[in-house]
Amino acid sequence: MDLLERFAKGDDAAFEALFRQFEREVYGWILRIVRDPAAAEDLTVETFWRIYKARARFDPQAPFGAWARRIATNLAIDHLRCRRSEQELPEQLGAPGAPNPALQREAREQIQRAFRRLPAKLQAAATLAFIEEKSYDEISDALGVSIGAVRLRMFRAVRILRKEFNRMGLKP
Repeated sequence: MDLLERFAKGDDAAFEALFRQFEREVYGWILRIVRDPAAAEDLTVETFWRIYKARARFDPQAPFGAWARRIATNLAIDHLRCRRSEQELPEQLGAPGAPNPALQREAREQIQRAFRRLPAKLQAAATLAFIEEKSYDEISDALGVSIGAVRLRMFRAVRILRKEFNRMGLKP
């Protein structure tokens, strides 16, 4: 019996082996979405707790990593909904090549505010696309939605961000 079958049947040693194998990947995935290392650690623990509780529903023929990422993504989106105002984006998102650091910092802060105003599902999709440079296929797998849904979320996110940028006087 392989590791995934043992896990699905409730073998704690199999769960521990999967935890050790996928912990870093799940943490990195969550960190990409929430942009907060402490929150990513907490959400990683919560992800594996939910995985453990749902082990009987896991299909051993399915890829474990994709299942874990889907659970992690849902938790990360819920986190973004609850903590929208605390969301930070990386420093390098400022206007590159801006001669004045104060203007660059101001533009970065405005971009952060615009991103924080996005609904959580749009914010997750936009973060994965614009910041992590993930393909629509990868975003679709991560969010557990169709590619059409990803395209729709990206269209809506871009439309909202353009309005915000125009309102703030930024040129996208």
